Amino acid sequence: NEMVDSYLFKDVLSLDQVKKSRVIVDLVKLLAFQIGGEVSLRELGQQLGADTKTIGRYLDLLEKTFVIYSLSGFSRNLRSEITRKQKYYFYDNGIRNAVIGQFNTMDSRNDIGALWENFLMSERLKHRSYLNMYGDFRFWRTYEQQEIDLVEDRDGQLYAYEFKWSEKKTAKVPHQWHAAYPEAQWQVITPQNYLDFIGK
Repeated sequence: NEMVDSYLFKDVLSLDQVKKSRVIVDLVKLLAFQIGGEVSLRELGQQLGADTKTIGRYLDLLEKTFVIYSLSGFSRNLRSEITRKQKYYFYDNGIRNAVIGQFNTMDSRNDIGALWENFLMSERLKHRSYLNMYGDFRFWRTYEQQEIDLVEDRDGQLYAYEFKWSEKKTAKVPHQWHAAYPEAQWQVITPQNYLDFIGK
């Protein structure tokens, strides 16, 4: 809470001559509730009563100050692949929790899936940085609601990862993905196998 109050809502707001502080505060909270979901500048602007130019500038500011980072949609072959929207993640789950005032234990939360996805994304980001792992990193989704949490295009090979907190929830490779990219590697990341994925 102290970090959010002193850094996020004071230092960040003092940068770049942010005038509408309430909008950027509400924007951060809105992103905190939408982890793992695609968002557009137009939709965010409509929800917050601000124009898309302002929303875009605030998102850029939040990325430059390492509060959030974005993920774009992956596409090569299919017309049905979504590429115009972005996903946003927090560098730190603690900051995300403080923004929405949610510190319940794991067994009493209804956002455990979002927390798990954000954790894996941020830790994978660190892992790639430590290993100088270069490539293109995106999410994949079609208009038919088929999706993959993370696609890494490294050294000419595609690696697709789906994140699942619960072992009971099965995850199969989407048939549209398999048909379009049959040579791609596929892995489901769970609490039982995540350590290799994040390099621990």
